[in-house]
Amino acid sequence: MLNTIIHGSPTEYPPLLIAHGLYGSGRNWGVIARRLADQRQVIAVDMRNHGGSLWSDRHDYPSMAEDLAEVITHHGGQADVIGHSMGGKTAMMLALNHGDMVRRLVVADIAPVPYSHTQLPFIAAMRAVDLSRVERRSDAEEMLAEQGVDKALQSFFTQSLDLSGRRWRLNLDSLAANMPAIMSFPEPSGHWAGPALFLAGAESDYVRPEHRDRIRALFPAARFAKIPGAGHWLHADKPREFEAAARTFLNA
Repeated sequence: MLNTIIHGSPTEYPPLLIAHGLYGSGRNWGVIARRLADQRQVIAVDMRNHGGSLWSDRHDYPSMAEDLAEVITHHGGQADVIGHSMGGKTAMMLALNHGDMVRRLVVADIAPVPYSHTQLPFIAAMRAVDLSRVERRSDAEEMLAEQGVDKALQSFFTQSLDLSGRRWRLNLDSLAANMPAIMSFPEPSGHWAGPALFLAGAESDYVRPEHRDRIRALFPAARFAKIPGAGHWLHADKPREFEAAARTFLNA
C-alpha cells in the first residue's frame, strides 16, 4: 500500500484523502492536512514513485487510482478526496472507476484533458545535481538554480531529497519514461455524478473555459471556483484560502 501520513482521528465525517502532484509528497500538504484534521481524519499519501511509496515501472492513472482505492478500502471504504495536478487526475480516475468510494471530490488546478507541455526539463535538472557534493539542501538548490530552476521550485524539489542517503525520493527514470501518460488522461466510459469542486488558481492556465464542457460531461455536478492571486500550486500560494474553500465544500 502507498506510504501514508495520518493526521487526526476518525470522526463522524468520512476520512479525507489527499493526493499530491508530480514531484511532490504527502509531506508537502502537512499544514493544510493538520488544519483540516480538526474535524476529520486526514490521510496524505505519497503517490507511487514518490516519497516513501513503491517504485514501479508503471505510472498511469488507472494504476494510480487503484493505489488510492486500496488506501480507502483500508480506511473504511469511503472517503472525501482532494487531488492536486497529477493527484487531481488520479482522484478523477478513482471517482470514475470506483464511484462508491468517493463521497466528495476536490480537484485542484487540473482538468481531465491531455496537456501539450512536458515536465521533463525538471527531471533533467534534478539529474544534473551532483549528489556526491550535496551536504545541505542549499547545495542542491544552488545546483538547481544553475539549471534555470526558479527559487520556489528549488525548495519544492529538494523536499524530496534524502540527504543522508544522497538520493532523490523520486523514481526519476520511471517518471521520465511515463511522462506522456502523466500529461495525458484516459478516455473513460461513463461519468461520476457526485459533488465535485474544481478549484483553480486565478493566475494559472491549467483549467481553461474550453475545458468546462469536458469536465461537465464526466462530472455533471461539477462546481467551479478560483482563488485570487494563486497559480498552479494554489495550496502553497494561498494555503488559508485553499483550506477555507475545501472545508466549506467538504462540509456542505
